[in-house]
Amino acid sequence: TVVEADPLQKKLFTERLDNILLHRWWGYIILLSVLFLLFQSVFWIAQYPMDGIEWIFGKLGGWLSSNLPETWWSDLLINGVVAGLSGIMVFIPQIMILFGLITILEDSGYMARISFLTDKLMRKAGLNGKSVMPMISGFACAVPAIMSARNIENKKERLLTILITPLMSCSARLPVYTILIALVVPSKLVFGFLSLQGLVMMCLYLLGTVLALAVAWVMKWFIKSTERSFFILELPMYRSPRWKNAFTTMIEKARIFVFDAGKIIMLISLLLWGLSNYGPPAAMKEVKEKYAAMKTADPAQQAAIDRAYKTEKLEHSFAGILGKAIEPAIRPLGYDWKIGIALITSFAAREVFVGTMATLYSVGKEGDENSSTLRQKMAAAIRPDGSKVYTTATGVSLMIFYVLAMQCMSTLAVVKRETRSWKWPLLQLAYMTVLAYLFSWGAYILLS
Repeated sequence: TVVEADPLQKKLFTERLDNILLHRWWGYIILLSVLFLLFQSVFWIAQYPMDGIEWIFGKLGGWLSSNLPETWWSDLLINGVVAGLSGIMVFIPQIMILFGLITILEDSGYMARISFLTDKLMRKAGLNGKSVMPMISGFACAVPAIMSARNIENKKERLLTILITPLMSCSARLPVYTILIALVVPSKLVFGFLSLQGLVMMCLYLLGTVLALAVAWVMKWFIKSTERSFFILELPMYRSPRWKNAFTTMIEKARIFVFDAGKIIMLISLLLWGLSNYGPPAAMKEVKEKYAAMKTADPAQQAAIDRAYKTEKLEHSFAGILGKAIEPAIRPLGYDWKIGIALITSFAAREVFVGTMATLYSVGKEGDENSSTLRQKMAAAIRPDGSKVYTTATGVSLMIFYVLAMQCMSTLAVVKRETRSWKWPLLQLAYMTVLAYLFSWGAYILLS
């Protein structure tokens, strides 16, 4: 026998549920609650697999350090390859959980309701409800999100959507947020059950969204169009999510991150290893001879000398010279030359930030060092005057910079292809860089 649910019953159930979920007040409260739970879950659920991955790479780094001879190729393997792999693999649980939950929302029929709820708000910013889908897709990656704006008939609304979509926090920003939140935001509960780190994560996503709408509202006065705008949307019936579909999406997103972004991260990690280990021959020779003359039989004293040697060697390397060159421009934001190097490499891919930091701080060389030790090393980093590098002010400033800065060559190339002009991608790069600099500077001044 075959049992089919009564279509009328399905329709009545959907209407009763819509009376609540699309309510003029309750609808928005429920929407914010759903988004809040989404970002809380990213921290709650992903914590244990992330700790496991960190432990595995810590043991691997320790084993390699103990069993391999001290040569250039072992240093490359431990500080280049293993550090790069650790920076890739540790963020897979969070990426899988975030996009698995987004797929469940889409499958259940609630994602279409989000478009309906936000249409009124979008129109005030010069957009329409159809702009929501590219913006939500921007949480995954701005490249396909910008391409999906093609279904917006109105040229002005389509252009505005393309210009603001990169402000949505894509998955490439997630590793940066995670390492910085763990560094400067204490792991404690608010009201006894809310994770403070999860709240900060949600605030970063909301900041990008709010500023995207604000930018669209400003730009709508400068981009002229005589076309009329229409918003037609079919609301699907609510249904149970297809769990297999969610699982498939999670695997696919992890695969894309590992093989697409991972290749760039590994390449940058290996390049940075070379830049941070080699420099002008005369300067590097001088540093080596200076510390060779300071060798001592006391193990504790020798360890301190070795650490000082590594620091000075890095400063005189090609990477150090590059970072020192841009340091005056980023010093007002609270950044040092090492962060400057990370900002430059992040233009290839934002998630390279973590791999860059792992390479610059030589994570994986000593015993049990791993991604957790990267956070400890970043927390212990000090400036020449003895002050901490990663204070709350610097951490928040850096997070805001990554929320607002373009830092994605692929996105600029797609915008050029979609708009058939270099005018719009260059405008996008300029306004996002200025916005990121001003907001980061303001945050640093306020929190210092």
